[in-house]
Amino acid sequence: MTTRPVLRFAPSPNGELHLGHALSALVGFDMAERLGGRFLVRIEDIDTTRCREEYVSQIFDDLAWLGITWEEPVLRQSEHFTTYGKAADWLLKLGLLYPCFATRSEISEATETAPTPPALDPDGTPLYPGLHKHLPKEEIAARLSRDEPFALRFHMDRALDALEGITGKRRISFRELDEQGRAETIEMDPADWGDAVIVRKDVPASYHLAVTVDDGRQGVTHVTRGRDLYAATSLHRLLQVILGLPEPIYHHHRLLTDADGHKLSKSAGDTSLRQLREKGMSKLQIRQRVGLPPQNVEGNLS
Repeated sequence: MTTRPVLRFAPSPNGELHLGHALSALVGFDMAERLGGRFLVRIEDIDTTRCREEYVSQIFDDLAWLGITWEEPVLRQSEHFTTYGKAADWLLKLGLLYPCFATRSEISEATETAPTPPALDPDGTPLYPGLHKHLPKEEIAARLSRDEPFALRFHMDRALDALEGITGKRRISFRELDEQGRAETIEMDPADWGDAVIVRKDVPASYHLAVTVDDGRQGVTHVTRGRDLYAATSLHRLLQVILGLPEPIYHHHRLLTDADGHKLSKSAGDTSLRQLREKGMSKLQIRQRVGLPPQNVEGNLS
């Protein structure tokens, strides 16, 4: 018996959905319909200080207006911190995470005063300079006893050793579908991210850990998301391999930009779907605005 494909749309309720979200949701929903698959909505609300309940309701209203249907119940990440904690505990037992007590200002100062310009991660942020990578166990214990806030970072060298022990390689690969549905095997180096944060100081997870764990436990077979998350796939695939999670197929769709070429953003106050709906725009017009056909006429993506 063949398992039905599973796709998802996973917004964060920290602002109103805009046209970029409409593109992402419709790309995933359309693909699920083409494949005869299931479509899920997941609320990524681990950042409890920025996420607001009114935006959750609005997300459901916007998606329904677009003609999107999804399975119930909807998974909300804020209700599953224990699950992410178990994954982090496993990585800790493997010796692949270490506590980092450094503040942002300390990290910034270390990178600014370095004798040579620091390398940058794929997002353009200086790689973590390893301030607390080799703290003595006694100092770690003392800081923990004082309840000093800390993040948990990947010990990337050890993580790559673990990857090599499982796959025989220190690089990661994944299948990527282009806009026409043609599959290509991509190879990336997770080391490009350095000692990335896996568990944040303020919440018991990071985006990278939560999204990887959730895609695995929800059985997501096809991950559709924006091109801005393309590089993060190497980090997510690394976590999948080490945690023993299944490998999905990926499709990173084009991004919608404003007149200046900048990605649409909630924080920039781009026109929201709610505003467009109130102005009388139809869901067909939304599909036209984001460059999608009225009906799904593209080839089968599998």
